[in-house]
Amino acid sequence: MRSPIRILIIGFGDVGERVARLLVGRYCVSALVRNAGRARHARSLGVNAIRGDLDRPDSLRKLAGQADVVFHFAPPAGDGIYDKRTRHLLAALARQPTTGALRAGMLSQRLPRRLVYISTTGVYGDCGGEWIDESRPVKPATARARRRVDAERELHRWGRRLGVMVSVLRAPGIYAADRLPVERLRKGSAALVAEEDVFTNHIHAEDLARAAVAAMRRGRNGRVYNVVDDSALAMGAYFDRVADAFGLPRPPRVTRADAAARLSPVLFSFMEESRRIGNQRLKRELRFKLVYATVDEFLQQIRR
Repeated sequence: MRSPIRILIIGFGDVGERVARLLVGRYCVSALVRNAGRARHARSLGVNAIRGDLDRPDSLRKLAGQADVVFHFAPPAGDGIYDKRTRHLLAALARQPTTGALRAGMLSQRLPRRLVYISTTGVYGDCGGEWIDESRPVKPATARARRRVDAERELHRWGRRLGVMVSVLRAPGIYAADRLPVERLRKGSAALVAEEDVFTNHIHAEDLARAAVAAMRRGRNGRVYNVVDDSALAMGAYFDRVADAFGLPRPPRVTRADAAARLSPVLFSFMEESRRIGNQRLKRELRFKLVYATVDEFLQQIRR
């Protein structure tokens, strides 16, 4: 009797939990967690909890040989040029046996066969509102996006060197019932005037989790997939739709100059990049069908 495929989830947040729910019962699912509370929660979902912290490499020793498939959803740390967390993870996954010399084939038996990483569409930088696909060269404009590019490149290099299949999913703004800008609307935060607004892209958290599972099953080695829905909304239009769904006032509109003066640098940075992202590779190669093809479809459900 064949042993069940072993799944390891790194970054056990909203999307990680959704992936676990899709796989528990058919696979042996484990997750890296940082504390006892998260460990108890993981176990309540039928997930084996492995205590460790990506910021503490010595705590990751148990990861070697634990998985056939790794889902890497953990974001980089908030500072630095490189994604040290990804480097720590890859070193732990490929840690060599400590007993004697490395025998031929021993390392390959300990390595995962496949790794799926969730990155961000922010790696493309500002595209002036153009339609783009995965062939668009990356041009990160922020430090957080540059760390994501570093993670992607490090993962691809690692996979090629050790023979692990790596697929990268680039995700835009993730939303769900509890991940909508409702508080921002209640506070009256502004949006850009229509003539200066930027295009933004979205994906429901459940669709992103399902896409990660599809990449595990059908993703091509070394391939990048944009995991976006069909919305292609201007940012202000998105806020208007959410406001209407919750019976809240639509956000006031301001010029870009006013926004730069009124908003935090992090929040304003999202208003400096505009792009519309195609998802044909996602649909064609992964044979993926969106549950929520547009934000409007989900908001209609909220209204009901």
